Amino acid sequence: MAKKQASAAVAVPKQKFSFKKSVENNMGFFFILPWLIGFCIFKLYPFGASLFYSFTDYNLFRGISEYGFMNYQTIFSTEEIVKALIVTFKYAFITVPLKLCFALFIAYILNFKIKGVNFFRTGYYIPSILGGSVAIAVLWKALFRDEGLINTALGFIGINGPNWLSDPNYALFVICALRVWQFGSAMVIFLAALKNVPADLYEAASIDGAGKWRQFFKITVPMITPVIFFNMVTQLCQAFQEFNGPYVITKGGPQNSTNLISLLVYNSAFKTNEMGMASAMAWVMFVIVMVLTIISFISQKHWVYYSDEDGR
Repeated sequence: MAKKQASAAVAVPKQKFSFKKSVENNMGFFFILPWLIGFCIFKLYPFGASLFYSFTDYNLFRGISEYGFMNYQTIFSTEEIVKALIVTFKYAFITVPLKLCFALFIAYILNFKIKGVNFFRTGYYIPSILGGSVAIAVLWKALFRDEGLINTALGFIGINGPNWLSDPNYALFVICALRVWQFGSAMVIFLAALKNVPADLYEAASIDGAGKWRQFFKITVPMITPVIFFNMVTQLCQAFQEFNGPYVITKGGPQNSTNLISLLVYNSAFKTNEMGMASAMAWVMFVIVMVLTIISFISQKHWVYYSDEDGR
């Protein structure tokens, strides 16, 4: 009898379905539903579709007539595409270190309490807002053309400027300079990291007789290595996706010296309508960036210092 009473006390009456309570319990899902729909339509589906099309000869107007690895075989056997990959690597490994160095240097200077520092911070950040636009690329082309402002200024001091945009030895560096000039976003992140470095570390180092340079390399750099790592990975990914600068300024020339892989993807997709080849090149670029990112994450344990053990 006691057992029956205990079981009756424990038994929970079955609740009726309530649409209102169901909506209230899943309100979080309804809030993220627009994002989920957008992600599936504009991110997930194109991601999977491009992988599928990369194994086909899909043409925008003729459709698909062949399946296989022919696109990838063509990529690694065509001289133009191989050269574009080499130029892309060269572009990335020139711009990323220079951009990070400039950003860190300017952020270090702007971290000091100097008069009008907010004005200089804004001034250095503006190129990052405008630098990705087509108008700035057109302006950059006007600056470096044969009779542009750069060569005119050099002529005033008796120097005959080179043909920046028509000489293969200079064209890539002009494109790289445009990218390096846009160091404002990385600078702001570095500036935030520098402000979080404890001031007592600098005071202790000064008491021990350490100069500014020694403090910078022994205190500042180790303390902000997580931010350096973050900026390095993000800038590396952006460098491999660069398009506006080389397309607007040089169209990939002269002699394909600025012909990045992103330009070949665009030409294959929207000029020759070879969507299969364009998808294959995009996936090759994706795999390259992924491998470089993995190498960066593996290497961070040797040079990135976190404040806690779990962050390693």
